[in-house]
Amino acid sequence: MPNTPTFVLVHGAFANSFSFAPLQAELALRGHRSLAIDLPGHGFAATFPAAYQAPQDLGALATTPGGIKGVTLAENAAHLIGVLERAKRHGPAIVVAHSRGGITATAAGNARPDLIDRLVYVSAWCPVDLDVNDYYAEPEMAGVDAAGLARALAGDPAALGLIRTNFRTADPEALAAFRQAFAADLTDDEFRTFLNTFQPDENLDAGSSADRAQAATWGRIPRSYVRLADDVSMPPAMQDRLIREADALTPGNPFDVHTVPGGHLRWLVHPEPAADVLSGLAAG
Repeated sequence: MPNTPTFVLVHGAFANSFSFAPLQAELALRGHRSLAIDLPGHGFAATFPAAYQAPQDLGALATTPGGIKGVTLAENAAHLIGVLERAKRHGPAIVVAHSRGGITATAAGNARPDLIDRLVYVSAWCPVDLDVNDYYAEPEMAGVDAAGLARALAGDPAALGLIRTNFRTADPEALAAFRQAFAADLTDDEFRTFLNTFQPDENLDAGSSADRAQAATWGRIPRSYVRLADDVSMPPAMQDRLIREADALTPGNPFDVHTVPGGHLRWLVHPEPAADVLSGLAAG
């Protein structure tokens, strides 16, 4: 099976390899090999403070140290590169990145384009003209309820050295903001189930200008963008802007663009439409 590709799945912020279980099951039933990674400080390497459990101690939650403190984008990229070095021994590697995972995929593509046979961004950050944090101030992101989402922040990110979010909050406004941003098209039970797969801590380093897509390396990798048509946290207008900027950077190697219905998380809970796209890409 030397020509059978491996899908290497890269999660977004506060997520982990667990997020991809339904997609991996669907891909396996179609005969595809996949590997969902945990970036440093994620999955079973995550910190779940005792104060995060019920009954919650919000004061302690705001100050308890977390193991992801100080983790850098460079470390995330190095971890992905290490996985790809092993995966490539068995055939082509297709990197599929979701949301914030796109930053790591882009950095890995900048550093080791030889390890990636195709990059697939699923409503994922692909920074070209701006740093990721700066895109949040752009008009395409104006409809995102940042204030509602911020209601669940725990502690001062500068003091903690990480971003901590209380996904187990009882604040109805914060929960409504989460639901609207990520899971408006999921059932209540699906939304709460997914929320319980999230971890409270995420690293601060979203990259700098040096980590934007580089034409000479990243730009020579075949790439696809899977637009999520009903995404609120990464609106289609921002997805389209990222596609345009990348295509302008490497006009000879534009994005192959696909669109599937649903919001930011629906494709992970109901993976059939995305699996259709990925199966087609694996077939070449």
